[in-house]
Amino acid sequence: MQRTRFGDMACSIARTLDIAGEPWSPLIIRDVWVGTNRFDDIQRGLGISRKVLAERLAWLQAQGVLERRPYSERPPRDEYVLTEKGLELCEVLMAITAWGDRWTAGEAGPPVLLRHRTCGLLTYAEVRCAQCGEALHASDIGFELGPGAEPAPEGVEKI
Repeated sequence: MQRTRFGDMACSIARTLDIAGEPWSPLIIRDVWVGTNRFDDIQRGLGISRKVLAERLAWLQAQGVLERRPYSERPPRDEYVLTEKGLELCEVLMAITAWGDRWTAGEAGPPVLLRHRTCGLLTYAEVRCAQCGEALHASDIGFELGPGAEPAPEGVEKI
C-alpha cells in the first residue's frame, strides 16, 4: 500500500508530518540532538532494524534535517548532526515533551528534565505569541487563509 504524500497538501502540519511524522523519525532526531549520533549507537539505543534506520537517516538527510559528517578515515565512519532546520524541529520535540510530561508521565514523573543553559534553571517548553509574548493556548487562536492556501472546492467552506 502506498503512503499518502502529506508533503503535497497545503497544510504546514501535514508537510511537517511528511518529513518527521513517521514514528521513528522524531526518536532519531531526539537521539542526535542529545548526542547519540553514530549509526550503531542510534540503532542499539532504539532497537530499530538497521534497514529501517538507514532508510530513515537517508530520508532525514534528503529533507535537510540531518547532515552526515565523517569522523574517521580509517575505517571510514560517519556521524549525523542536526542542520539548522533539524535544530528548529527539536523545538517542536520540546513542545511534545512538555505535553507528554503533563499527560503521560504518570506518578513516576518525567523521564528527562530540561535545563536551560542560559539561566541554569530547570524548564519546560511553552508556546508564546511571537508578537506580544503572551502564552498561546488553542482556545485563543483564530484562523485566516494565508498566501499559500489552496482555493476550496465549490460548496466547501475553508477554516
